[in-house]
Amino acid sequence: MNDRTPHRFRKTSTRMADGRELIYFDDTEPWLSGERARDAVDHRPLRPADETLRGGSQVRFDPLTGDWIAMASHRNDRTLMPPPDQDPLAPTVPGGFPTEIADSSYDVVAFENRFPSFSNRIGGEDGFLDGERLWPTRPAAGRCEVVCFSSDTRGSFGTLDPRRARTVLEAWIDRTETLNATDGVEQVFVFENRGEEIGVTLPHPHGQIYGYPFLTPKTETMLRRAREHRAATGGNLFRDVLDAERRAGSRVVLETEHFTAYVPAAARWPVEVHLAPNRDVPDLPALTEEERADLVGAYLDLLGRLDRYYPDDHPLPYIAGWHQAPATEGREEFRLHLQVFSVLRGPSKVKFLAGSESAMAAWVNDTTPEKVAARLREVAP
Repeated sequence: MNDRTPHRFRKTSTRMADGRELIYFDDTEPWLSGERARDAVDHRPLRPADETLRGGSQVRFDPLTGDWIAMASHRNDRTLMPPPDQDPLAPTVPGGFPTEIADSSYDVVAFENRFPSFSNRIGGEDGFLDGERLWPTRPAAGRCEVVCFSSDTRGSFGTLDPRRARTVLEAWIDRTETLNATDGVEQVFVFENRGEEIGVTLPHPHGQIYGYPFLTPKTETMLRRAREHRAATGGNLFRDVLDAERRAGSRVVLETEHFTAYVPAAARWPVEVHLAPNRDVPDLPALTEEERADLVGAYLDLLGRLDRYYPDDHPLPYIAGWHQAPATEGREEFRLHLQVFSVLRGPSKVKFLAGSESAMAAWVNDTTPEKVAARLREVAP
């Protein structure tokens, strides 16, 4: 198979007991060919999601910053580090714990989060908190999904083989396209949290996708900076940053035919890397077949280096998020890139976001980007 051959997988959509959507992305037989159907039934006695989520989450406007803040009190009851035999993301085996996935095995699945921060099932009207026009409120519309990378109960994206990693990538692409076209969604964010230090509540290898009903503060800032840069120079800020990093070279971690990974010159976190396509691309769906194949190898390479960054056997905790162009606004100015970072400033040493970072958003890094990049080049496979 060459890089121009589309990756084969079969997509099957079904419904859970409470009406939430679940989608299988199969890359193995007998499901890939359709010889066997995904017809397992979720028999859990769940109330309809339309009822449990109605009137739930709300977003409130902060007049001091211009940010929308989600209030989602029901998320405080979500599952927290269950015993292995009650993993809600595992397949449902006969006689076993009934999980979110009714079938007894699966390759990759995506489904509506049972405890979403945003959902179009919430309903309600716009208004003002306490009748004060200072505090506009809106239903927290949108959608939150979980993406299970594997039926294995332990691991992460970095432990997948290239074929399965490509299927996960195709699931991200499919969901980005779908959510971008969903009413109320302004921006799609694909991300993975790994490690208890990050705050992970389920060890099962999985990620999440948020379809926000607004542009996030970080995206708004980047778009504003990109527009100011274009007005001043005529250039694309994201492209110019990538070109400058490649010219400098001291912070470049790896380069492939289609992607470059580098530690940003003004990195905030103790370990932080950006992975960007060499071509101007707004989002994951815009990647070509060649770029998708190349991305899988580059990303797995990068995650392997991150796990070898510190001289111990503890996998590096991280947050990995895909910054994509919003659904409608700023698509010409924005440029796809991955940001992956860790809170560990040394083996077993967590960087806590204390006074300066948390209260004032004034960051202090405990190392230099050049040292981080040099170490990541040193631990290349």
